[in-house]
Amino acid sequence: MDVVFKVKDKTGRKIRLTKKQWNHITRKHPYMTNYVNEIKETIEKADNIVPHEIGNLFDYYKHYKHRKEKLKLLKIIVKYLNGEGFIISSYFVTHIN
Repeated sequence: MDVVFKVKDKTGRKIRLTKKQWNHITRKHPYMTNYVNEIKETIEKADNIVPHEIGNLFDYYKHYKHRKEKLKLLKIIVKYLNGEGFIISSYFVTHIN
């Protein structure tokens, strides 16, 4: 499996971004091609980590106040399987939901 990066979140859990998921993210949200470092930073230093009610999914959020766009909150959806996390998607939003 080709990996773009592997990092640990602030709770010590390992999370990876695969090339397959990176291609999915950038196809669906083309502007994200310039934000791979912010994705990594958001995982490592999330402002908020919000669990989903089902599916072993978590949303990681980090606020980027210097962005010119109104969407300043980077959201990353992570799924945990067998103790390791992998990024499903990532995009900017206006608020935590």
